[in-house]
Amino acid sequence: MTQADRSDVLIMGGGLAGLTLAIQLRRELPMLSVRVLERNRHPVPEAAFKIGESTVEIGAHYLDTVLGLKDHLEARQLRKFGFRFFFNEGSQTLDNCTELGVSRVFPTPTWQLDRGILENFLAEHASALGVEFSDGASVRDFDIAADDGDHAVRYARDGVERIAHTRWLIDASGRIGLIKRKLGLEETNAHDANAIWFRISARIAIDDWHGGDWARRCDPPERWRSTNHLCGPGYWAWLIPLSSGSHSVGIVADAKLHPLESINSFDKALAWFARHQPQLHRALEPQRNQLQDFAFQRHFSNGCKQVFSAQRWAISGIAGVFLDPFYSPGTDYIAFANTYIADLIARDARGEAFARQVRQYESLYFSFYRNMLTLYEGQYPMFGHAQWMPIKVLWDYAWYWGVLCQFFFQRRLTDLALFARLAEPLAACNEINHEMQLLLRRVAGSDVGATAAQMIDQYQLPWFAELNRGLCDQLDSAQLQQRIEDHAQLLKRLAAQIVRQARAQHANALHDLPVLAALDAGAEADLLRAA
Repeated sequence: MTQADRSDVLIMGGGLAGLTLAIQLRRELPMLSVRVLERNRHPVPEAAFKIGESTVEIGAHYLDTVLGLKDHLEARQLRKFGFRFFFNEGSQTLDNCTELGVSRVFPTPTWQLDRGILENFLAEHASALGVEFSDGASVRDFDIAADDGDHAVRYARDGVERIAHTRWLIDASGRIGLIKRKLGLEETNAHDANAIWFRISARIAIDDWHGGDWARRCDPPERWRSTNHLCGPGYWAWLIPLSSGSHSVGIVADAKLHPLESINSFDKALAWFARHQPQLHRALEPQRNQLQDFAFQRHFSNGCKQVFSAQRWAISGIAGVFLDPFYSPGTDYIAFANTYIADLIARDARGEAFARQVRQYESLYFSFYRNMLTLYEGQYPMFGHAQWMPIKVLWDYAWYWGVLCQFFFQRRLTDLALFARLAEPLAACNEINHEMQLLLRRVAGSDVGATAAQMIDQYQLPWFAELNRGLCDQLDSAQLQQRIEDHAQLLKRLAAQIVRQARAQHANALHDLPVLAALDAGAEADLLRAA
């Protein structure tokens, strides 16, 4: 039995990428009909459902402002207490390690997401906006139209085979990667890392792991609301609280230094924690009976040869590219892709040609991916270094807040003329970032570093705090251009000071790094020193 239906946009996959795009399209293009096919039945479970639970500034701004979901986030999710890193490989306590974090919450909000709660809400909200949301719908196959005709999607729901026709076909199917797989668009990269994760139905009270002055350094003392990173050579472990009361725990590790086979079961993971993170092991061992799920992923990082097409198909989310859980970029790349997809669909709806924008948007999207990939490739051996890893985090976030975030917060991601005018400073930033990643991993190696136990409070770095605060400013095109140029100079000054420190400790640190070698730190104020 076959039934036929049609929509202007059909989205294969009703997870975070697909539902947010559907909501964005209905908000911005309410004249278009939007259909979502989701294989899972709703409502989905809370807590033990999906990872990708921590947001950073671009993804958070996409959810709370672009999509208008702030009321839900404030009422049903957790406000994040920033990112926090402990360099405590093998330590029995946290009082004798270096901590990198903030003592107060930065003004630009980010969120910890219980994906089950969020995706149940998104499905209901999308339906209320007029999206046709079909859960329990399994895509069997699809045909991409060769000309101006409709694409055809064959799917099954409630035991009935159906055919859906659509002008625009969007793949948001996650790691299934329907379009990527059918068109042979798979692309590997050199970042070889694995991950395991699980949820327990109990709060991990990291604030109780130590008292006294350590606890009072934060205002309020709620480190548990942070995305807490427990770091060592070749790995980091995450602790992410969920509003449902559960806690998400994961290990992400270099495949060579910590093989997946050493952590790919709950018992193996606990034994691994006993060796590398004994304090977390002591917190988890009594909670064995609270385990909600366990999963792992081998070589999770991947690219894609194409994500947008003038044939009116596109890919969003991890159905296309995925970098790494570190720095939580997943929702950011959903925001990038959905912004470009919505603009392409809008141009088509207005009867405009859009093939040029397809090429240029894809070029920008892949440039974001390639530049950020340098933050991960070959970097994991240095993750336990208590001196150089905090510097890397500061550098990476200065680049992220200072450049990439600016375009998104100012709604200029599709402003091709602005990107053209800023081509020179952007290229300079990318060159410096590329060499900086090489320098950092060269000087850190795979050691843990020798530094006194301390809290490095990013809130006390005035320029760093201002980068975060400034994200909420409203700028016109000329003001944004000036800001990007100013931030490019800030990155040069920061890079020069990092170079000076590297030279002092490693005589040959700048071998084959001509851009960094040409920088002069001068006698400027030390950007790496707290106020």
